[in-house]
Order: sequence, then structure tokens, then C-alpha cells
Amino acid sequence: MLSVLGGMYIALGFLAYLRVAGTMPAEWGSFSTFLGAAIFPVGLIAVLLGGGELITGNMLSVAVACFLGRIPPRGLAYNWVLVTLGNLAGAVATAYFLGHVTGLTEGAFLAKTLAIAAEKTHHTWVEMFVSAIGCNIFVGLGVWLSYGARDFTGKILAIWFSVTSFVAIGFQHVVANMFIIPAAIFSGASDVTWLDFLGNCIPVYLGNAAGGAIVLGLAYFIAYGQPKPQADEKKWLERREKSQEDDQATLLINK
Repeated sequence: MLSVLGGMYIALGFLAYLRVAGTMPAEWGSFSTFLGAAIFPVGLIAVLLGGGELITGNMLSVAVACFLGRIPPRGLAYNWVLVTLGNLAGAVATAYFLGHVTGLTEGAFLAKTLAIAAEKTHHTWVEMFVSAIGCNIFVGLGVWLSYGARDFTGKILAIWFSVTSFVAIGFQHVVANMFIIPAAIFSGASDVTWLDFLGNCIPVYLGNAAGGAIVLGLAYFIAYGQPKPQADEKKWLERREKSQEDDQATLLINK
């Protein structure tokens, strides 16, 4: 259930983006994108502080736990599959009921919805894959920094700067795409199809996984996961005691 909420929260963040930036004058250029990007992080803030499961965040946190040996690889696969399906259900349901049925992604905002969906799908698999790596470097960094913050203000700031950056750049986030592409399809005015949706989700999912689990997760595991401090400290103390005993024995012999 938490994964369904996670998909819904990210979708609501994207819906807020559309309602902010969707009808801004073209003359505003990238400033309108920035204003929309500034509201988008409410989705990840809700996931991490309100409670939810998000596959792009788990691609970092669960992968690190697996590298550390705290969960087996099958536990990682089980988590990723369940959370992905829950995120998909939450995002698509939000696109249909809160986007299409209410008309919030259509009407004056339909042009923006269609433009974003078309832009997300009209790339090669390599382009989508690499873009998704960049996305989850930012998302994973937001998750990582929020874990280190001591209060809500610090956590919100950590998430806000990271997520706003990837949205402003235009990187691809698989759960966000699970909202915006179906929203365009549900409108009935888009050339994007469900096959295009699948063709986007596969490379973006893999790219998000590479960015979260490999670029960040494996890097942090190599930097901080080894060696195990307690085990090394115990061995060091044992060597120190043995060395002291040897020194005492040597002094006794010399006497």
C-alpha cells in the first residue's frame, strides 16, 4: 500500500508542476520551467517524510543494504518488483482520476501535458537510459542527504534542491513518466500510445536503477561500507595486546 501512495505522491507533484507552469507565457522561457520544478519536490517530500515507498529511492537504499549483506539479492528483487507495481498503480490511477476525470491535465493545460509526454517518448533508448541515470543521481542524492539531516527543515531542503535540479534539467524519472504519459493518452488527443509508454518505461527504469544502485549506491558502499569498523578495531586491539605482551617478554628476557 505504501508503494501505491508513493506513486500517487510523485504524480501529485507532477500535477502541481503542470498547474503552475502549464499556462505560463512562452516568453518566460526556462523561468516557467523553474517555477514548475520548484513545486515538484512535494512528491518526494511526502514520500520520505509522510511515509511511502518509491522505487527510485529504493534503487539506492535497498541496493546499499544488499551490498552490505543485510538483505539477500532475492530480497532486493522482491522489493523492487512490488514497489514498482505499486508505484505504477498509484501514478496511473492519479493520471486517470485526478488528471483526466477532473480535467486538471486537460483544457488549458492539455497542450503542456501533450508536449511533455511527446518529449519524454521521442528519444532513442540510449538517450532515455542516460537521461534516467542523471535523474536518479539527483533523486538518490536527495534521499541520501535527507537521511543525514536531523530535522524536517534540513530534510526538506535536501530533497528540494536535488529534485528541483533534475526536473529543471529535464532528466527522465520512471514514476513521473508513469503519470504524465498515461495522462496524455487518457486525454484522447495524443499521438503517444501505450506501446510508446512501455518503450519509455523500460530504458528509463534501467537507467534509474543504474544511477541509484551503481553510480551512487555502489560508490558509497565502496567508500563507506568497507572495512567493517568494529571488526577491524577488535583485530587492532588484539594485535596491540599481543605486541605489548611480546615487549614485556623481551624485557624480562633482557633482565
